[in-house]
Amino acid sequence: MSISPTKEKFISHFGEMGSRWGINRTVGQIYALIFLSEKPLCADEIAEQLTFSRSNVGMSLKELQAWRLVKLVHIPGERREFFEAPKDVWEIFRNLVEERRRREVEPTLSMLREALLKNDAKEDAKDGEKYALERIQQMHDLIELTSAWFDDVEKLSPETLQTLMKMGSKVVKLIEFTDRLRLDGKSKN
Repeated sequence: MSISPTKEKFISHFGEMGSRWGINRTVGQIYALIFLSEKPLCADEIAEQLTFSRSNVGMSLKELQAWRLVKLVHIPGERREFFEAPKDVWEIFRNLVEERRRREVEPTLSMLREALLKNDAKEDAKDGEKYALERIQQMHDLIELTSAWFDDVEKLSPETLQTLMKMGSKVVKLIEFTDRLRLDGKSKN
C-alpha cells in the first residue's frame, strides 16, 4: 500500500521532530502513520508501509503505548494485535502533557524539595549557598505554581479549554481590568 504525498510529508516531519521531542525518528513516524490511519493498523502493516523491520516496529509500539499515544485494539476474528491513536486530539494533548509532567517535572520538583529540606537552616549557610538556595526556592515555587495551574486547566472540558486558548491576551486585559476595579474600590473606602 503506497502512502500519499501529503501523508508522507506529515510522517516524515513527525520523524524529524521526534528527536526534538525526546523520541526517536522511527517512533515519530510510526505514531504519525497510526494517527492518520482511519482504521487500526497491525505491526505488519506498519512495517510494510514504512519499510521498517518488524522488531523495530514492535519496540516503537511499546514506547508509544507507554506514552499512551496508541492503544491496543482487538478485532474479532483476528489473531494479530492492532493499534490506533485516540481520536480526540485533546485527549492526545493531555496524555502528552501528563506524561511529560510525570517523566520530567515531578522528578525535578522532588529534587528541588529535597535540596530545600536538606538545607532548611538557610541562616547557617554561607553567602554563596544562601544565594543558591534562594534560586532553588524560586525555581521550586515557579514549577509548583505551574503544576497547580495545570491541575486546574486539566479539569476543564475541551470546549472550555479551547475557548480559553482562543481568548489569548484578552484574558490579561480582563485581569488588568478587574485589578483596576479592585484598586478603585479600595481607594474609595
